[in-house]
Amino acid sequence: MSPKHYLAVDLGASSGRVMLGQWADDRVTLTEIHRFGNAPVSVLGRQHTDVLYLWTEIQRGLARYALQFPAPLVSLGVDAWGVDFALLDGANHLLGNPYHYRDRYSDGMMERVFERVGREEVFAQTGIQTIPINTLYQLYSLKLSDDPQLRTAETLLMLPDLFNYWLTGRMASEYTIASTSQMMHARERRWATDLLAALGLPARILPPIVPPGTNLGELQADVMQEAGLRQTVHVVAPGTHDTASAVAAVPGLDEHSAYISSGTWSLIGVEIAEPMINDQVMRLNFTNEGGVGGTVRLLKNVNGLWLIQECQRQWQREGRVHSIEQLMTLADEAKPLRSLIEPDDAAFSGRGDMPQAIRTYCQRTGQPQPEDAGAVVRCCLESLALKYRRVLDDLEMLLARRLDTIRIVGGGSLNRMLCQFTADACERPVVAGPVEATAIGNIMLQAIAGGQLPDIASGRHIVGASFEQQVYEPRPSAAWQDALGRFGTG
Repeated sequence: MSPKHYLAVDLGASSGRVMLGQWADDRVTLTEIHRFGNAPVSVLGRQHTDVLYLWTEIQRGLARYALQFPAPLVSLGVDAWGVDFALLDGANHLLGNPYHYRDRYSDGMMERVFERVGREEVFAQTGIQTIPINTLYQLYSLKLSDDPQLRTAETLLMLPDLFNYWLTGRMASEYTIASTSQMMHARERRWATDLLAALGLPARILPPIVPPGTNLGELQADVMQEAGLRQTVHVVAPGTHDTASAVAAVPGLDEHSAYISSGTWSLIGVEIAEPMINDQVMRLNFTNEGGVGGTVRLLKNVNGLWLIQECQRQWQREGRVHSIEQLMTLADEAKPLRSLIEPDDAAFSGRGDMPQAIRTYCQRTGQPQPEDAGAVVRCCLESLALKYRRVLDDLEMLLARRLDTIRIVGGGSLNRMLCQFTADACERPVVAGPVEATAIGNIMLQAIAGGQLPDIASGRHIVGASFEQQVYEPRPSAAWQDALGRFGTG
């Protein structure tokens, strides 16, 4: 049987892509149709997401498919990063370019929210990790500043929901992306209307929540015409949160393994059947995000390759252009485990001179300052691996069971040094790949929605057979144990 064609629109925090998935009975292949950059746009000191640019690139990707492939598309699906949103007016027009989560306008809002509703109650309802970028705190900032967009808004759409609306004309919020907002009731899978009312936030602007795999309708005629598509195309909501789609495509994921979805962010967790909401989970600041197939993703968000991406941008501003391959060579030559940082320290959350921020942190914590590019990159990678170990230990304590294997997907799965450091620091084998897990999981959910696949388990089996995975065995070392003892004590 000829493979069926599906398109995944995968919008990451640093780049976007339109990927063709050709899914046969026992194999899936992936072809990149279109790739484009994605970074916050700075205007008058504020950081925005340029959704009209992203919309243009989505349409460009659809047009490239129509030009290159005569076979009809079964469907397409959109996924994107979490927490960010757009506001629409009563005529369903965009009220402005959305703020980006790396803007600082939500700074201090967690504390203001907790003055009205205690942290314990917020967590009891939402089960979501407390971090300043969450939609709840962004929205509360707009309320406290009496932002005219919020006063005017009739609808709030999370970013993938916005593009799904423009594709189909249907307004809905898919479950996995809704969960990232910290405005959804985790156990009942509905908007946390009592919480929103206590904060004076308008629940009326939130659309209905639909499960992953929902067929949202057909591609609108004007979009079809613009792209040059001639046959009906359905739009399916996959796990529209990119991590939900990535986890869907992790081969071999079971109760004895943890996943790391590694990109700009590192998301480290396990798949469970019901949200885990208790004092320990709250104290350790884990999150219960929506998963596919009725699951929940118990995980922690950790700053990821953003650290190195920002270093590269700073060096480029200084006229020193380093490819990632060059940086890995330099890092390999640097002294091991010399300087360590806490990746989630507030000093590393924003844009700017990241190498200097790392040196300042090391100086403040009484460590040698990494001066050259290789030392800085090695510091970042070793610190990430040690952070993963801390999170893994906490996960095992919460679950009361050992996690024998770490499965890394996403861009970080290609970073051999990071994967080996992770195996060494965590003292467990690491299985790396596939790199494009998010797009694959997106396509898998479409194949299930279209009746080609029976369930997630069968899809994961096919993914494992279709894409190469690299195994990294841990190398016993007293140096890593010593570093673990030093990590986070500065």
